Amino acid sequence: MSKVGKPKKKQRMWSNDFLLERSMLSNEDIITKLKKTELKELEENLNMPEEVFNYLLDLIKPHISKKDTIMRNAITAEERLAVTLRFLYSGMDYSKLKLIYKISAQAIARIVPETCLAIFKTLKNEYLRFPQNEKEWREIAEGFHNSCQFENCIGAIACKHVPIQRPPQSLGQFTNHEGTCSIILCGIVNSNYDFIYIHEGVNGSVVDGEVYLRGTEFFDKWLDDDLNIPDANRLQKSNFVCPYGFVGDETFALSENLWTPYPIEKSSLKEEVFNYRLNRARQVVEDTFGHLISKFKVFQKPLRVKLEHLDPIILGTCTLHNFLKAHSVDYMTAEDVDVEDLERGIVVPGAWRKNKELLAFEKTKIDSMVESKELRDKLRDYYWNEGKVPFQYKMINSVKEE
Repeated sequence: MSKVGKPKKKQRMWSNDFLLERSMLSNEDIITKLKKTELKELEENLNMPEEVFNYLLDLIKPHISKKDTIMRNAITAEERLAVTLRFLYSGMDYSKLKLIYKISAQAIARIVPETCLAIFKTLKNEYLRFPQNEKEWREIAEGFHNSCQFENCIGAIACKHVPIQRPPQSLGQFTNHEGTCSIILCGIVNSNYDFIYIHEGVNGSVVDGEVYLRGTEFFDKWLDDDLNIPDANRLQKSNFVCPYGFVGDETFALSENLWTPYPIEKSSLKEEVFNYRLNRARQVVEDTFGHLISKFKVFQKPLRVKLEHLDPIILGTCTLHNFLKAHSVDYMTAEDVDVEDLERGIVVPGAWRKNKELLAFEKTKIDSMVESKELRDKLRDYYWNEGKVPFQYKMINSVKEE
């Protein structure tokens, strides 16, 4: 009797059929095909013209290129950058991106954080540069004075929750005050809507901006007086000697170098005017975050990536924002931000407000020092008297109506 052998196991292919389609093309064919479709999408969705894509590619290509092997050709640097940008501006899952680029979802899951990290590391020194000396801080302060008529301001600061999928085995440390999962992104912005500092990665259970700041390198240098911020100087229309400082909202505790609004519930007309003047300067950080989210839709829903990939994706995207602002005239225009119509006394909302916003912090429960309150009172009096602008009374009525 003949022995019946076991049926032979079908040999597994290393790639699906649709992925094999890609392997049949030369690198030159892939790049040609890519440029025909991808560059049009980038122009429409990210306002990134071909020359800007090529310039960015030239900068990061040495850091993302891989060598071909005997088994297959490497995924080109052009493809790596294109799939990463599509992920960021569309928010598509890796499973959908693989059908467009003929690259496996597993490979894309590696490519995206690697490319984002390359963008951050390659561009940060030029496009995400923290001020190093008094001259650079004064230039930022001059920008706020010219655009917002708010003196001695060296940055607008905000902290936001970036939504993420619940990490495996997490015990609630990523759960924020609304019951969703997030990590925190802190940004400081100049008057030109550029990030000058970002910090990310702290879990979303942190309750307010003041607590969050205490865990950053920025805060340590601030306490050690190691930020090279200029000494206090006299405001232009007064003898009041005022320190330089950042502007923030009620999620931060008021301090000598971090100015926040008066509580709305108990504010007088004079305090409402100060709040309006401060919020004019602070609005740039809200516009910057809002525009970031409107352009990079990956942040409009929970990020479905590994926890260790969150930091490079966020760092790369914020750096990319500054890069595109510098090289693409259409990336961020006047229509994209809130604009005051001073004649009619109204605020025309920026285009980003049509999209979902990032969750903000709750108001801080940390009380402020008496000296900080006295400093704010002096600023309040200055903007009520010598530092007033003719439209401030009309505009606070607009703010009240909102």
